[in-house]
Amino acid sequence: MTFFKQNGELLPERRGVPGCVFDYPGRGDNAFRVVRRGRRLGRFIKMRFTHSVFVLAALFLTYSATFGFKIFFNGNIDSNLLISQEVQQGSSNVVKPQQESTNVVKPPIKHTKKQHPPCKVEFLESVNDPVEPKDFMNFTQFSLEYIDKEDKPFGTNMYKPRFGGHQTLQEREKSFYAKNQTLHCGFVNAPPGFSSTGFDLDEKDKTFMSTCKVVVSSCIFGSSDFLRRPTKKLISDFSQKNVCFVMFVDEQTLSTLSSEGNNPDDGGYIGMWRIVTVRNLPYEDMRKTGKVPKFLSHRLFPSSRYSIWLDSKMRLQVDPMLIIEYFLWRSRSEYAISNHYDRHCVWEEVVRNKLLKKYNATAIDEQFKFYRSDGLTKFDPSNPNNPLPSYVPEGSFIIRAHTPMSNLFSCLWFNEVDRFTSRDQLSFGYTYLKLRRMNLNSPFYLNMFQDCERRSMAKLFKHRQLSPPAVT
Repeated sequence: MTFFKQNGELLPERRGVPGCVFDYPGRGDNAFRVVRRGRRLGRFIKMRFTHSVFVLAALFLTYSATFGFKIFFNGNIDSNLLISQEVQQGSSNVVKPQQESTNVVKPPIKHTKKQHPPCKVEFLESVNDPVEPKDFMNFTQFSLEYIDKEDKPFGTNMYKPRFGGHQTLQEREKSFYAKNQTLHCGFVNAPPGFSSTGFDLDEKDKTFMSTCKVVVSSCIFGSSDFLRRPTKKLISDFSQKNVCFVMFVDEQTLSTLSSEGNNPDDGGYIGMWRIVTVRNLPYEDMRKTGKVPKFLSHRLFPSSRYSIWLDSKMRLQVDPMLIIEYFLWRSRSEYAISNHYDRHCVWEEVVRNKLLKKYNATAIDEQFKFYRSDGLTKFDPSNPNNPLPSYVPEGSFIIRAHTPMSNLFSCLWFNEVDRFTSRDQLSFGYTYLKLRRMNLNSPFYLNMFQDCERRSMAKLFKHRQLSPPAVT
């Protein structure tokens, strides 16, 4: 214990609460100053505490006003999405809340493009000296001749020659019979006194084309694509010597290729492609002009036994003789084309073409109405007796044996494109089904293979530029 001196006496020091410090006799001015200071300190602490509480409350209210509504609102969006999903899944006990605000900006929907990878095709390992199977060409036999000239109708002043001719509906109906006949199939010459109907070729090119027995062909009109050369290291020596690789171009495309440094050599070749220039195009629509080499290879190459067509947006990566062996010889087929990668019904194809404005909507409707009135039905994927796995093709790759039935189908398909729209996916199913229906005793051996197999044979590129939609 400690002591302190007060008025000459030693007194013990007292410890305890602050009030006890002043509990001794003779409190003076110093004691009152301490008391006043204590009261001031209490008031100061009380004021600072009140001020701090007020500031914290103000900060909390500000934060809530700024972020609190947003957090709450985001919670409602998640709730709405969950409820929407449950309603779509068939939940009957969920009530969809009313929309709280009409100014809500919904987040953009991300559309993921479907992936369509290639698949493995069991081609032969190599092709050294391919031999056509015995009796392979023993399909339905009949003779086809083609109308090569039309006379001007008597008393008609509005006559205009057409590359496809002026086929009547009666002639069209008869042409579907697989029998000896003479039919329209393009290349109809104009009467004397009229200009050419188009697709004019140099005589030197015609002579070359008449010697081809197996053909790979494509075309670029209107500079719509770059020149895609076949992958030469994957093409056998046999095919390089015995297969004709022909690229049809117009003068505009030839000029564009030359400006890019792709000039034909003295033999008319750029790489493996023999460049054949087409003058006086038969149609204003470049896409319709492209159907001439696409469908009428048997007319452009009159001596050929087989032909392969690929769109100019594709680069060939498989030997053509391996393709013919697999898709024709091995399956005993005279025509091969892949199904569409996404659509199988013509109804779907009509909607898609109109939605994307691929062609004039009125023209599409007229064509579709005509086909439905002539017996076209919807594709039923659940029907095991469908004659084809799809009524809509992916027509960028076609393999043909030039048999009578194959040639007839090619002419009929071209005539539909000539009469209606250039969208050949719309007319394929109708043409095949009508040909089959009208020739029950004369089968047409068409092999519709998978689209993934098509992708394994060629590399796909985008067009240089898209052709504008037709307006007629």
